Amino acid sequence: MTSRKGKKDLTTFFMYVFGFFLLWEWLRPLEELTDTSNISVFLIFILISLLLSFMRVPLLLSGLIKCVYIVSALHYLYVEESFFQLKWVPPFIKDFIENFQVLFARDWPNLSNPFRSFLLFVLLGLMTYLIQYWLINRKQMFIFFFMTLIYITVLDTFTTYEAGWAIVRTVISGFAVLGMLTLYRLLDKEAISKETIRMRKWMLPLIAMIALSVGFGLASPKAEPIWPDPVPYLKSYGKDSGSGGSGVQKVGYGLDDSKLGGPFVGDNQLVFSVEAESRHYWKVESKDIYTGKGWDTSSSREERVMFGYGEDVPIHSFNNSQIAEMAEESSTVFAVGNYSHLVYPLGIKQIDASPLYSFEMEIATEKIHSLEGNIPIPVNQYTLLYDIPKYSVTALMDASSDDKIAANGEFISKFTQIPENLPPRIRELAEEVTKGKNSWFEKVRELEGYFRKAGFTYDQKDVAVPDQDDDYVDQFLFDTKRGYCDNFSTSMAVMARSIGIPARWVKGYTEGEYKGLSESGRRIFEVTNNNAHSWVEVYFPGIGWVPFEPTQGFSNSAQFNFDTASQNTNQPEVETPENEEKEKLKLTEENEKQAPAFSLKTFIEPIKNALKEYWKLAVFAILALAMLTFIIYRIRGRWLPYYLAWRFKWTRKDENFSKAYLILLRELDRYGLQRKDGQTLRDYADYVDRFFSSKEMGRLTARYEHLIYKGKLKEGSWKETKELWENLIKKTIA
Repeated sequence: MTSRKGKKDLTTFFMYVFGFFLLWEWLRPLEELTDTSNISVFLIFILISLLLSFMRVPLLLSGLIKCVYIVSALHYLYVEESFFQLKWVPPFIKDFIENFQVLFARDWPNLSNPFRSFLLFVLLGLMTYLIQYWLINRKQMFIFFFMTLIYITVLDTFTTYEAGWAIVRTVISGFAVLGMLTLYRLLDKEAISKETIRMRKWMLPLIAMIALSVGFGLASPKAEPIWPDPVPYLKSYGKDSGSGGSGVQKVGYGLDDSKLGGPFVGDNQLVFSVEAESRHYWKVESKDIYTGKGWDTSSSREERVMFGYGEDVPIHSFNNSQIAEMAEESSTVFAVGNYSHLVYPLGIKQIDASPLYSFEMEIATEKIHSLEGNIPIPVNQYTLLYDIPKYSVTALMDASSDDKIAANGEFISKFTQIPENLPPRIRELAEEVTKGKNSWFEKVRELEGYFRKAGFTYDQKDVAVPDQDDDYVDQFLFDTKRGYCDNFSTSMAVMARSIGIPARWVKGYTEGEYKGLSESGRRIFEVTNNNAHSWVEVYFPGIGWVPFEPTQGFSNSAQFNFDTASQNTNQPEVETPENEEKEKLKLTEENEKQAPAFSLKTFIEPIKNALKEYWKLAVFAILALAMLTFIIYRIRGRWLPYYLAWRFKWTRKDENFSKAYLILLRELDRYGLQRKDGQTLRDYADYVDRFFSSKEMGRLTARYEHLIYKGKLKEGSWKETKELWENLIKKTIA
């Protein structure tokens, strides 16, 4: 009886596993197509819910466990305070009450993120209940399987989600569940016992059918589509309607900047990591032509200059003679993506990589490509040598004199380009903001600070797209005042150009997230797609390009030296970037260097950091280990008798007979041949022999009774009875 029940539970367990995989396919696209992150938290909730259902945990206890997990997950995602301080509970409850009111008022866009996550947990809880209801009670899964296929194929057709392998996974899981449910329906209908041999005869053809179907589908040639792809048509229709057609984009480095605007979703995929001496922005390219909708280049990208291993990079960012201080630094970049372009800081001088690589730079954009022969190829690791300038404020204040402007007339004219139809109120606003300032440096600083005190809002979601007759900068400055780095940086560059100050638009990445110190003592930063950024560089005659940061929430990494100009009370106030953070980093580095070699802190801290960084992997590993342990325990009837037979096979001590006999009784009980209360060993042995149609148990029991009553065994008894015991043990294999 027990063996049959175990078999049924094991098959049911696999049905739950395939149900989990089907639910997983519903969550996979969310991280790519929406701003939903931390998908693993919701996957763990699904896993816990299905496991509780499979183990038939009482409803009250199961609901309590789920509620505790949901509260813990929401605290982990949205609350910074300690879970046990409980200060976060009252505002959390208040937020939920307000969101219920918003929900009943059907004002869904104003729901808070914690409440949205709570609703997703509720939805997933309902879906896991439906999985259990369809699998166990109704034994029907086709509707959910069909809905999953429709959901995936629609996303594959009308979004950027690539669902090729998702469809394959769904077909495998769906066919497996449908096959097992069909078997159970037939067995229940015909009242047939679920024997192991019959289950194997059914499952083997099912597995073979699924494998052949999937293999044939993957290997067979694919015909061209009968109908054209509807996505380009819908996009073109949206553009013709004047909406801009930008849609939701995914954050990260992109090639086309001709039409800016529209929201984007986050993406924390690692792009590269660096070991650097100090933090700074990482450039990819710059643009110099503003079109009214976005940025373009004044010359062809095909105009390039080649340079090789050990040669100077043909980029001249500034004139060293006009900069008060210059520090030479180096950084090592470890690239992860498949980009064939390099990232580099302002002041780049040399690139140290394998001699097999050569490099070429686009003259128009200063974008550097890596080549192997004549083929663009990514470089996984390279070291950069560059200068970090500390700009002289005295030189910057004097750089906009008339004679210096005249000497750079043609160059300045190129970087003060603006469209002929640029709305006049953009120039008027720039003149108003810089009124009373004489030097370019003072004016640029005023423009940079304007976006921090004029009611602008940094936002990645509710960002407008200019219509056909709208100017991108004009819309941001006067209508929406809401956007992200592209809006802020483009607006500052265009405003500077409108009053004759040369500026260009630069795109690349911020410094990334600080991860600690390397063995060499340099800082380690990780840069993801979320660190993609754009900023402004302004040209000062005789000095070169100087970076400025107008975007709210970001700090300029450039350093300024007030030298003799520091006595001038009329000079602009220049913020020292990120002093607090740099001081913290400095203290952290000093503490790390001064910590005792074998202190408890040095032992615990790496473990704590590893758990913090890889907690998701640890949770999945623990769950996988628990699941594997559970499966091994459930199928112990298949492997435990073999282990016991092997364990006692080579022993020759007669004293082991008593232990082996008791183990045999336990295995017979697990198999389903239970000994009744008050039943003698001899009666039980007769019952076992009748079940197996043998006399082996009776002979073993007689020897065991002899041991009990006489207190000793005849020498060589175990050797004679070992074969009888081994035969009975093997018969308990289920």
